[in-house]
Amino acid sequence: MTATTSEHSATGLHTTDLRPIDSPAPTDLHAPVIDWFDRHARDLPWRRPEAGAWGVMVSEFMLQQTPVNRVLPVYEQWLARWPRPADLAAEPPGEAVRAWGRLGYPRRALRLHGAAAAITERHGGDVPREHAQLLALPGVGEYTAAAVASFAYGQRHAVLDTNVRRVFARAFGGREFPPTATTAAERRLARAVLPEDDATAARWAAATMELGALVCTARKPDCENCPIMDLCAWRRAGSPPHDGPPRRGQSYAGTDRQVRGRLLAVLREAAEPVPQAVLDAVWDEPVQRARALDGLVADGLVEPLEGGVYRLPQGLPRGQGV
Repeated sequence: MTATTSEHSATGLHTTDLRPIDSPAPTDLHAPVIDWFDRHARDLPWRRPEAGAWGVMVSEFMLQQTPVNRVLPVYEQWLARWPRPADLAAEPPGEAVRAWGRLGYPRRALRLHGAAAAITERHGGDVPREHAQLLALPGVGEYTAAAVASFAYGQRHAVLDTNVRRVFARAFGGREFPPTATTAAERRLARAVLPEDDATAARWAAATMELGALVCTARKPDCENCPIMDLCAWRRAGSPPHDGPPRRGQSYAGTDRQVRGRLLAVLREAAEPVPQAVLDAVWDEPVQRARALDGLVADGLVEPLEGGVYRLPQGLPRGQGV
C-alpha cells in the first residue's frame, strides 16, 4: 500500500511515485551500508588516492556499460600512457580510439579526448572541482559530473548509476527493478536520502554503487549477505517479481554494432590508412557493411581520405571543439 499524494515519507518527499509507506528511513540505512563497504569494497585502482581526479574521470568513462574486469587492463595502460589530461589532449583523437581497444561504445573514447582537451585549455590541465564546470566539459553528463565531484573530491552529490538505481528501487521502492530510464522521482529520492555531510555522502554514493555491483545484483541478488536485508522494502514485501515491461538484454551478434567493431578493429591495428577493399573483407553483407562504415564516419570515429582509404581520426571530431 502506498501513501496518498498528501502524505510525506521519512525523506520529506511525496511517496506516491517514490516508495511504499513502510519502506525504511534513509538514516537507518546509512551506517550499515557504509560499514559493509568499509569491509567489502574491492581494491580498484581508481579508488586509490594516487588515482586523482583524472584517474576517477577515466574510470567513469570506461565503466559505462562495461564490466570492471574488462576495464582494468585498458585503464592501467591508458593511465600509464596518459597520466594527465594534457598528455591525452596532445595526441590525435584516433589514438584514443586505438587505445580504447575492445571496450565497446568507442564514442566514449572521443568524448574523453574532447574532455581532456577542454580541461587542458580551460582549467590548466587540472580536472575542475566544481560540478557546473565538470558538466560543461564535452562528453560529461550529469552522472559523470556527479561521480567525479563525489568520488574524486568528496562532495555531496546524488550519483545514480544502474547499480544504485536498482538498490534504491528495492530498498526504498519495494520493486525488483527500477524503470528503464532514470526518472525525476528517482533523482528526487537520491537527493533526499543523501547523508548531510559531504564526506559521508560521498562514502554513501560509493557504497550503494558497490552494494548493487556485488550483492544487490540484477540476476541473483545475494539477500542473505546484504547489510540491509531486514530493512529492504522489496525483501519485506516477499521479493515480488518484476511486473513492468519485459527487460530485454542487448543483442550483439549480427548487429551493426558488431560490424562497426570489426571495422574499427582493422583500423586500430593498421599503422597506415586502410583501403576500402580491406574493410570490405570483414563482413559479407555489403549494405549492412556500408551502413556501419557510414555510421562510423558520421560519428567521427573514422576519417575517409582521397583514394578510397580510411583511418582513425586525426583532428577533433565535429562539434567537439574546446
